[in-house]
Amino acid sequence: PKYDLPDYLKEKMEAYMNNNITIFDHALLKHKISLIRNKNTNTKDFRTLVSEIGGLMVYEFTRNLPLKSVEIETPICKTTAFELEKDIVIVPIMRAGMGMVDGIVNLIPTAKVGHIGLCRDEETLKPQTYYAKFPDNITTSTVLLVDPMLATGGSAIEAVNILKAKGCKEITYIGLVGAPEGIKALSEAHPDVPIYLAALDEKLNENGYIVPGLGDCGDRIFGTK
Repeated sequence: PKYDLPDYLKEKMEAYMNNNITIFDHALLKHKISLIRNKNTNTKDFRTLVSEIGGLMVYEFTRNLPLKSVEIETPICKTTAFELEKDIVIVPIMRAGMGMVDGIVNLIPTAKVGHIGLCRDEETLKPQTYYAKFPDNITTSTVLLVDPMLATGGSAIEAVNILKAKGCKEITYIGLVGAPEGIKALSEAHPDVPIYLAALDEKLNENGYIVPGLGDCGDRIFGTK
């Protein structure tokens, strides 16, 4: 199944859940998500788990990527084999998204990595870009936009705006935990961008944190709190 949710979340998501939104139903992902939710998980273990979850999610995502046939020569004879049709570019939203990159690169060593740095304008409360750098092949590649938390959706929407302005045509969002509010915002702003999450949570609280969530992912990855 694309997602397996409690009844109260199914009702909440029904209005805008579509074929472009996938909540993984995978035992190992659920196990590892439980570990990073635990407030007693230390920095080292948290960082390792975020990387591992990123790799597991991308393994599932890449299952049906288009392939091209190539002729190779084994030690025995010539044969037809297969390679990915398009290059892969990973674009983390800094800084928390960087925690997912190693797990994905370990799986796809040929992937190139771009970066988007966003911060919130304290007056407008809107995301502002302070850094953006991408590999030359990004417009012809499959772009994986990675960020652990899809909360309000503001940063993800702005990051997709930046990638589309750069000329990217094939963008997928991959995150660990999402709130219905963020999924709704991103899917309405960019209905052509598939959303993949390891878990769907209940809501945002008054401070914009995902409930039950896992706290500030960036602080927990880098040990800054």
